[in-house]
Amino acid sequence: MMKGLNKYFEWSVLLLCTAIVLLFLGIIIFDIVVKGSGAFSWDFISTSPKKAMTEGGILPAIIGTVILTLLTALFCIPFGVACAIYLNEYAKENYLTKTIRASIRNLSGIPSIIYGLFGLALFVQGLNLGTSMLSAGLTLGLLSLPYIITTTEEALRRIPNSTREAALGVGATQFESIKDVVLPSALPGILTGVVLTLSRAAGETAPILFTGVAFFITGKTGNVDQEFMALPYHLYMLSTQHQAIEQVRPLAYGTALVLIMVVFLLSLTAFYIRYKYSKNGK
Repeated sequence: MMKGLNKYFEWSVLLLCTAIVLLFLGIIIFDIVVKGSGAFSWDFISTSPKKAMTEGGILPAIIGTVILTLLTALFCIPFGVACAIYLNEYAKENYLTKTIRASIRNLSGIPSIIYGLFGLALFVQGLNLGTSMLSAGLTLGLLSLPYIITTTEEALRRIPNSTREAALGVGATQFESIKDVVLPSALPGILTGVVLTLSRAAGETAPILFTGVAFFITGKTGNVDQEFMALPYHLYMLSTQHQAIEQVRPLAYGTALVLIMVVFLLSLTAFYIRYKYSKNGK
């Protein structure tokens, strides 16, 4: 009887906390949608800024964010997945392996601004890449790497050992069993973690602040060896640093709405991938 009441109480508290979080999240999103919908239009997302950022659109910031996210994925996904495969499938369980896993989890908790300073020292100054999209992408790749490793390893752990043993029993090598059996089975979890990690990286401001992002670029955008514009930094500048904050406030809300839509689409893609591969697996 008491166990039943305790369980009911725990679920009630959990549902209450979830409802409170969703309520505040809904209020914030509703406020951004209402205030940002006035500025949101085709011209807003297809034109460049004009007149000291008081008019025009945010196309260069959208292009910069997309290319930056692709560079981040190009750097962190292969290394992160390979590292997770080694730790889960090849590495022996010993003190060194436990230390590596603990270090990876600790790296996940480091503030993003520290990664920005590290990227400034390593990529911008140490490797002489300068303030550029490449430096920013490599920095975000380092920030995303611990999350990719952790989520990929967790997805691999969910595959039962009997699956691996069955593949080895029919004559497959360990590499073949991982490539043809384990990875396809773990793919939904891996892709979900990858997309959610990239959606987080797309909204980061501090790491790119030191490594290459610019408030306003009049020339050609999209070159990886040059400075670039990005949605999160553009939003930060419009909201806090612009000389006419009240005048550009509608543009700031419109930028926030576009950024939320980008992150939402990435998250929706992650859930769709999980649903599709889970359905195919059944």
